[in-house]
Amino acid sequence: MAAGAAGTRAVLALLVLCSMAAGAVGTTGFIKSPLSQKRLTQDSVELYCEAIGNPIPEIQWWFEGNDPNETYAQLWDGARQDRVKINATYNLHSTSTISIANLTSDDSGMYECRASNDPDRNHLSKSPKVKWIRSQANVFVIERPEIATQVSESSGKLTLSCNVSTPQLAIMGHKWMHGEKVLLQDEGTSAFTSYTINGKREEHSGIYECVYEANPQIRGQVNISVAPQVVAYKKSEHGNEGDTGVLVCKNPSFPAVTTWSWHKSGHGLLENASGRYIIKSSGNKTELRILKLDIEQDTGDYFCNGTNSFGTGDATVNLRVRSRLAALWPFLGIVAEVLVLVTIIFIYEKRRKPDEVPDGATSHDDDGGSAPLKSNATNHKDKNVRQRNAN
Repeated sequence: MAAGAAGTRAVLALLVLCSMAAGAVGTTGFIKSPLSQKRLTQDSVELYCEAIGNPIPEIQWWFEGNDPNETYAQLWDGARQDRVKINATYNLHSTSTISIANLTSDDSGMYECRASNDPDRNHLSKSPKVKWIRSQANVFVIERPEIATQVSESSGKLTLSCNVSTPQLAIMGHKWMHGEKVLLQDEGTSAFTSYTINGKREEHSGIYECVYEANPQIRGQVNISVAPQVVAYKKSEHGNEGDTGVLVCKNPSFPAVTTWSWHKSGHGLLENASGRYIIKSSGNKTELRILKLDIEQDTGDYFCNGTNSFGTGDATVNLRVRSRLAALWPFLGIVAEVLVLVTIIFIYEKRRKPDEVPDGATSHDDDGGSAPLKSNATNHKDKNVRQRNAN
């Protein structure tokens, strides 16, 4: 069906473009028309219209109610106590969207998209040469049925239930949702539906929806509400003296915290007016900034407290303030290790040298030891010569 509608629009757009190329100035056609819809009271509806022509046509929205005596009336942006919003763009062709919020039964009726590019289309006295082309869609607003919701807790389980009273629409199935996540889905036709959660209420707080598959869809909201389950972003924080310390707490539960406060052990309530403390809170998050951290004054435990209509909750953050020189200790330790190592090597080298004899000295000693041997040999030779002469 969608592919056929897209093909029809493409063919129509092609015909209009061909007419424009042939010089048929004033030709206008729809390439997308609004579709009839069913909605419940308090819902919203959106209708879309798209037209093409040369020159680019203007688009207007008109409405005719279900009252037989009611006639078509033009709708403007901001009409019906600002519940009507109309957006239009004129770029190559015309597009317009009308949306109506918080529907009532009086919004039921015929909505008409009109398009024209006749220069005299809005003239008060002249009749336009080219009539406005029109495309219509019905909007049916049905009274929203009452949905009774309940949350019960037993044996470590939570049971969420919805029950539609006097349903006016045919039910073709149910869905349970948490945000965008589908938790359970079935094809039952009963007016009653339920969903069971294993765990405590504090672990599963939030907004849940029971959805009845009908035309239009019926939705009921089931809230699991608890006192704030406040947790610290970090249970222990560190800061350097003179810097700014930042402590953060958050509340992941539902509903949101309405009032946040900060306390310090031995100090009491902390307020922005004190000058050194800046507190910023929004919904489920709070932040405490401490200016110019001081080791003596600011070290200690801080308590963040959150309150909503169901009770209060708190968490503790421990802050440790370090001296500015603390960052230098690792470097100074490395320097000290290097100095000790250099000293040890120096002492070792100093003690080793006197115990060792140089090579030159050893050679000299060897030469000195051989000299007497050479002298004795000479003396013995001389003695033998003298003995032969005597003979």
